[in-house]
Amino acid sequence: MKNATFRQLRVFSEVAKHMSFARAAEALHLTPPAVTMQIRELESHVGLPLFEREGRKISLTTGGEYMLVYARRILATLKDAQDAAARLSRQEAGLLTVGMVSTATYFVPRLVADFRREHAGVDVRLTLGNREQLVQALAQNEVDIAIMGRPPKELATRAEPFAAHPHVFIAPRGHPLENVGHPAPSTLAAYPFILREKGSGTRRAFEEFMDRHGITPRISMEVPSNELIKQAVAAGLGLGFVSLHTIGQELDHGELIIVTAEGTPVVRAWNCVHMLSKLLSPPAEAFRYFVLENAEALLAVRFAGRLVF
Repeated sequence: MKNATFRQLRVFSEVAKHMSFARAAEALHLTPPAVTMQIRELESHVGLPLFEREGRKISLTTGGEYMLVYARRILATLKDAQDAAARLSRQEAGLLTVGMVSTATYFVPRLVADFRREHAGVDVRLTLGNREQLVQALAQNEVDIAIMGRPPKELATRAEPFAAHPHVFIAPRGHPLENVGHPAPSTLAAYPFILREKGSGTRRAFEEFMDRHGITPRISMEVPSNELIKQAVAAGLGLGFVSLHTIGQELDHGELIIVTAEGTPVVRAWNCVHMLSKLLSPPAEAFRYFVLENAEALLAVRFAGRLVF
């Protein structure tokens, strides 16, 4: 395996991440044949097949699972070396990878755009996932900085809160709860809920609220995105529980209302998170400071006056 290249290891790691040659090619800005060639060359160096192929579906072989562990370690070490070299030379340039939970997509791109205007030499790559996926990405050194709600207790991380993150119950315009005022939490039990999938921070906040009030909710749908929740609620399929930061446009257009139940909003915090063991590169350190200094003001401007109780 001594003749394997870093490029081959990157391609292998990306294919294993997506379990798709086509999606890996898209992420790496390569053609699918180029990805296939890199994998075949790596397999010849290793002396073992790395993937099993059944039609269009692929899976890691036992040898592939072992090699993936070492490939990720090698790539993580190389990234740390690059970051250390950049820090020593104080270069605020290079690649910055920012992971974010899907709820953060409603403000992080704007934040990144503002950051880029001050740091034109930094290329920013955004990756998306739910909380569990983001924790895994941090552990595997796939992201430099993570923007998320509840920080991971299972990892040694530095988590710095930078803004309040309110969660609210929502309903379609004209719902029976629209003019109730401040309904008791038990009132909500009469209605079905459309919720995010298990593993998301929003779902965890919902479950903690219901447990705190002794309510067993009736869950009619579980969906993997905030957009689907909003569309289903607007269509009258049930109540939703979402971050306030996801519904600005729908409130402006009168498509949704906030159900001002007692004990709400459920306020968490947005956190800027990175591994304690990771030596942040100058671009990552610059972005960290930028988030801590500017994100709260950006959110305040975009969502001012939304919670009028």
